[in-house]
Amino acid sequence: MQQPTPWIERTIWWQVYPLGFTAAFPPRPQPGRGLGHLIAWLDYARELGVNGLALGPIFAASSHGYDTLDHFQIDPRLGDQSDFDALVSACQQRGLRLMLDGVFNHVSRQHPWFQRALREGPEGRYAGFFALDWPNGQPRPRVFEGHGDLVALNHANPEVALYVQQVMDHWLNRGADAWRLDAAYAVPDAFWRSVLPELRQDHRDAWFVGEVIHGDYARRVEAGGLDSVTQYELWKSTWSALASRNFFELDWTLKRHNGFLDHFLPLTFIGNHDVTRLATAAGGDKAVLALAVLMTVGGVPSIYYGDERGFEARKENRPGGDDAVRPAFPATVAQLGAWGEPVYRAHQDLIGLRRRHPWLIRARSQPIDLTMTRYVYVVRGDGGELVVDLELEPSPQVEIRDSVGRSLYRWPRA
Repeated sequence: MQQPTPWIERTIWWQVYPLGFTAAFPPRPQPGRGLGHLIAWLDYARELGVNGLALGPIFAASSHGYDTLDHFQIDPRLGDQSDFDALVSACQQRGLRLMLDGVFNHVSRQHPWFQRALREGPEGRYAGFFALDWPNGQPRPRVFEGHGDLVALNHANPEVALYVQQVMDHWLNRGADAWRLDAAYAVPDAFWRSVLPELRQDHRDAWFVGEVIHGDYARRVEAGGLDSVTQYELWKSTWSALASRNFFELDWTLKRHNGFLDHFLPLTFIGNHDVTRLATAAGGDKAVLALAVLMTVGGVPSIYYGDERGFEARKENRPGGDDAVRPAFPATVAQLGAWGEPVYRAHQDLIGLRRRHPWLIRARSQPIDLTMTRYVYVVRGDGGELVVDLELEPSPQVEIRDSVGRSLYRWPRA
């Protein structure tokens, strides 16, 4: 088991998709506001209770950010390197750790190196940087999940590994604390195993989490030399159990989750930039129940911006289908409206409960009472114990009690 860096054990992330948050993508009537707009919201993040900022792509890209053009340059729609330095400084002043999104499985078809590879042919300088075949002398690149604009890198090429290592080293040196490795499931485990050890020598406190959706999480962590992976199983079973009124699904997942904790600390979440908002998928009246699960089970929690206000949006399988779940934030908190305040206060309360019980980072759960519409489980770890009582009938409600039965949190509030 990879020993995690100590600071991660008390970290709760606020995940932000910067291009959407700052109104830089998709194109809107107003120009993008840049990273300065994000800096203006850091106090809001602190008041929410988080102490980590997890960013989506910020590097120069063709459109949505996952089509990188230059990993060493900040996207001009967000600013430049001085703006990044200002963001790092602002985070450090507020005690916020910073995680960057590393898109290293693929790049934009317009990437200068890929365009040069097409011009120069199979013997050119950069042809070997890409998963690129030349049947009958014609280029045929491998693309990411059918997206023709996203051409895959050749992860068997040591020069690609060196390049990725240099990119991560550069931004760690400039103040990043962690990396989310996008589409890590599509990259050979051996690639991460070749890249990360040298980075760890120079950045012993850095944290590396791979985006993995399905499969054997523990094996991927071990084989790739990662610290963690994204716990998609918990996300899926949480909203699905609430939407379908079937807590047996969640119980099954929490049993598996206990096993993962024997090997690593998963990155847990109930919303992110790639999925339908929980309030839409499960129903807004059940959002706090999902949050209670997130804040009482083991792992490193992440909250997707807007979920703390009860935002609703549906991801759709079409061009632009992600845009609704990646919205712009206004200039001020007041412009968010008062309707999201109850959910926001619930986030503050449950994040506070998590912070008062830091042992929850490694807590294991055990069911006490389980029906389709009621789920009571106990979580234990390092001498601590809490009982979580989730009910869907006659209406959604949750109560969290300590080991002697005292109520620590109840929703809805009396």
